[in-house]
Amino acid sequence: MSLESEIENLWQRYQDDEVDAASAGSAARSTLDAFLEALETGDVRAAEQVGESGPDGWVVNEWVKRGILLNFGLRETLPREYGDVTYYDVLPLRSTTDLGGRGTRNTPDGTAIRRGAYLGSDCIMMSPSFVNIGAHVGDGTLVDSCDTVGSCAQLGEGVKLGANTLIGGVLEPVEDAPVIVEDGVSLGAGCRVTSGFHVGENSVVGENTLLSPRIPVYDLVEEEVIYGHLPSNRRAFTRYVESSLGDHDLFESGAYKPAVVALDIEDDTLDKTRREEALRE
Repeated sequence: MSLESEIENLWQRYQDDEVDAASAGSAARSTLDAFLEALETGDVRAAEQVGESGPDGWVVNEWVKRGILLNFGLRETLPREYGDVTYYDVLPLRSTTDLGGRGTRNTPDGTAIRRGAYLGSDCIMMSPSFVNIGAHVGDGTLVDSCDTVGSCAQLGEGVKLGANTLIGGVLEPVEDAPVIVEDGVSLGAGCRVTSGFHVGENSVVGENTLLSPRIPVYDLVEEEVIYGHLPSNRRAFTRYVESSLGDHDLFESGAYKPAVVALDIEDDTLDKTRREEALRE
């Protein structure tokens, strides 16, 4: 029986209240452990690219997200040790013994990688930063200080996350796509990408930009307003546009709401965002 079939069968038993954290036996635990290992090696992913850049080029693997939920529902909260700290969780942190052989490094005193997270080759995690279960961090990607990569988030190769950047996680509902940041994207310091937003490859996003399906993207290249997606090869930044709220007794001259403006990326912008080769030596 394949790992997918085992997870689907266990999920059905869990939904039917036939098994819980107290009654889950060694066979169920073995399945859950094998599933976490498959996530950590990159053999399974919460979402995969099957076509060209863009939301239509990705598929969500619902069974993988069910497997992650099972690892919460069928495990008990236990005291665990991390350095001199005792914490309580259903899962330990991920072993990092495999990272050095792939040229990936995580600086001490504050880089935390939860079980079930994947980090590719030649990645850098600066402290403090956190990568959650089900997240996939592609080769050569930089996770800078004070960054969070949420559950099931998919980061491509050569991505740069500026300091204090939040990549949200989408675990439920299982059919929903997680946050996806494609290859070569650069997110400036303080950016927020939430609620399954999709960032197309090679885009450069300015500091403190919020990318969320609730905020419109004014794509000046195609001259259209889109939601939930920043197309490939764009330079994006936050601007404020007039809100339909209009005048109000509490303020004059109407109200404004945030929006994202996307322009065609320029060669010199790409040059400025390339990481220095010294970081990889």
